[in-house]
Amino acid sequence: MSDQMLPVPDSALNRRAALGLLGKVGLGTAALGLGGAAVAAPAKNIDADVLNFALNLEYLEAAFYLAAVGRIKELRAIGGGANILLPTGLDQDRGMQFKDANVQALARDIAEDELQHVKFLHGALGKAAAPRPVLDLNGAFRAAGNAASGGKITGFNPYLNDLFFLHGAFIFEDVGVTAYNGAATLITNPAYLQAAAGILAVEAYHGGAIRTMLYQQRQVTAAAGLYVGQVVQAISSLRGKVGGMKDAGLTDAAGMAVFAPADRNGVAYPRTTREVLNIVYLAPGASKGGFYPNGLNGTIK
Repeated sequence: MSDQMLPVPDSALNRRAALGLLGKVGLGTAALGLGGAAVAAPAKNIDADVLNFALNLEYLEAAFYLAAVGRIKELRAIGGGANILLPTGLDQDRGMQFKDANVQALARDIAEDELQHVKFLHGALGKAAAPRPVLDLNGAFRAAGNAASGGKITGFNPYLNDLFFLHGAFIFEDVGVTAYNGAATLITNPAYLQAAAGILAVEAYHGGAIRTMLYQQRQVTAAAGLYVGQVVQAISSLRGKVGGMKDAGLTDAAGMAVFAPADRNGVAYPRTTREVLNIVYLAPGASKGGFYPNGLNGTIK
């Protein structure tokens, strides 16, 4: 079964109108007027399950960026009171201390996008919305850094400096793009599919911007004697190993820059829900762990 983080974009559908439409469709059995004709919903509809899978992933992305810019309290107010584990010393009201104004501007922009994704999905699902699961932005990053570097990088904290933040962001963004692409085949409602396409585009913009900043610093020593490009490649290789070999570092085998990972046809890779879970749980076949210590909430977990 394939999957996707299905954020539903404000740019694709006016928020108020979209929420009204989603409510009328009821995530299920209503008919949707399309070109003047009423189209009955298919007998088997798992749109709500797919949207909740997307919401779980959006909770994580939003937490990562909002913590960086000192807005994590805004996420804590949505989806229940499950814990969000942060590195010791990170100021929840001020966030991390950026030195590069460009990186800070990117962080603030993406944080706002991801928060709106959460609000949109949570509002669209209504009472059916999965509560926010326990999220680990502390130990999971240390484990990911250690695994990707073969034990060379220990105690990785993405909030220590601008470069580490970009590495942390790189872990998430490409996964989001592949997840949305994979989920397309699971969505039955045309409105949801259009919204998912819009969110996929936003996530791809995020990923491309992060890759561009990392590429510009690829020859800078990042940690443990490794260059930025080597660290990024290590993260990509680890994701590829557990997530279906659908990944790329900052350069290809010929040394050409890779700003948009794609197959030989120039098409973004799709990942199944299981492949995405392998990455966020940091273990193939696991039902919990990594960034989700207790697992995701909802049917697809």
